[in-house]
Amino acid sequence: MRLETAGQRLKDYVLSADDGTLMRHAFHALLAAAAVFVVIDWHEISSASPDIPAFDPMMPNAPPVLPPALTEGKPQGAPVEVKTDPALLKKAIRFDLQPGGVLLAQGTIEVGAAARFQTEIETRGEYVKTVSLDSPGGSVGDALAISKLIRERKIATSVAGGALCVSSCPIVMAGGIVRTADKDAVLGVHQVFNGTKEKLSPELAMSEAQRTTADVTRHLDEMGIKPGLWIHAMETPPDRLYYLSPDEMKEFALVAPPAAVAKKAK
Repeated sequence: MRLETAGQRLKDYVLSADDGTLMRHAFHALLAAAAVFVVIDWHEISSASPDIPAFDPMMPNAPPVLPPALTEGKPQGAPVEVKTDPALLKKAIRFDLQPGGVLLAQGTIEVGAAARFQTEIETRGEYVKTVSLDSPGGSVGDALAISKLIRERKIATSVAGGALCVSSCPIVMAGGIVRTADKDAVLGVHQVFNGTKEKLSPELAMSEAQRTTADVTRHLDEMGIKPGLWIHAMETPPDRLYYLSPDEMKEFALVAPPAAVAKKAK
């Protein structure tokens, strides 16, 4: 009897819910399932190659490890040449104020980068109008914190031609009140994985993957980014990158004019 009642309630809810609500529930269910497959992928990858990190430098407590920004495989390397010296990208992210109120953020987002970025903004934030990104990614916790501060201070974000913004870097980009990517800018996403050599238990790995997925999904939604971007990330193994085409950057609202961002913020 209770099962019948519960079933009827579920049926009534589905019939009465609007399409938007049902789509959100379906998307959240998809992400939960994707998190489980992340753990499965992690076990397969780590078993096949012990040199690949266990879980992603996007994880908040992992040390900075350069994500595979220019991997071979699917897709076959970056769609265009990355002009930045790889040695610079491997270093901890640096913040260099340039003419026109542009703050160049170049390098790996190491654990603690958000605190350094906050100090930079507090010191000369009134001069900063745009954060120009050139980064292979890194700590997801720091990327989220930087992105939130960028939105709070109403700063724009951009990626110059020949520059790189992959792994957790697009999370930072999402915070911009205006988001632009020049021709030949290289943007990409992939699954999260631990930057440490420590092998996490399946239970802990699954818990961390789901928590990180929830944190990133919530933030991207609040920033006005379409869910397709994070779905591509969840589908792409951590030793690969899904490179975004200019059309996809627009489709997922990763690049967006002021009006689009303002509309989402209301």
